[in-house]
Amino acid sequence: MFGWKKTPPIRTLIGEGTVISGEIRFADGLRVDGDVQGNITSTGEGRTLLVISEKARVHGKVRAGHVIINGTVHGPVTAEDLLELQPKARIVGDVKYEALEMHQGATIDGELHPLKSEDKPGLKLAASAPSVPSAPSAPQAERG
Repeated sequence: MFGWKKTPPIRTLIGEGTVISGEIRFADGLRVDGDVQGNITSTGEGRTLLVISEKARVHGKVRAGHVIINGTVHGPVTAEDLLELQPKARIVGDVKYEALEMHQGATIDGELHPLKSEDKPGLKLAASAPSVPSAPSAPQAERG
């Protein structure tokens, strides 16, 4: 969808039953199956993937390129590329996204805000294209 050749690899896993308190910064991919009490932020210039699984709970800000949520997030979510909300996703907080895919059953208790990219070219409507000279019209018959 975004011209990506492949999804970044998930290099880090926070397992089910694990509780982490504090800020998490990651590159490439991160999967959360446990509980995080703190912000989760992607770093670096490359593509990033964050997966918050069905049993995961996050209390803090979430920010990454491609974000997939099927668990619970209490805090704002920013997906710089794509946000996928699977059927058991629960978000309490505002959501910012470039593109959004939301499955039936997912809930958001907050506001939705599309990201406005400054470096993207504006829409160019066909009506604003340079005009093409029209063909001469046929002479109209005179009415008498």
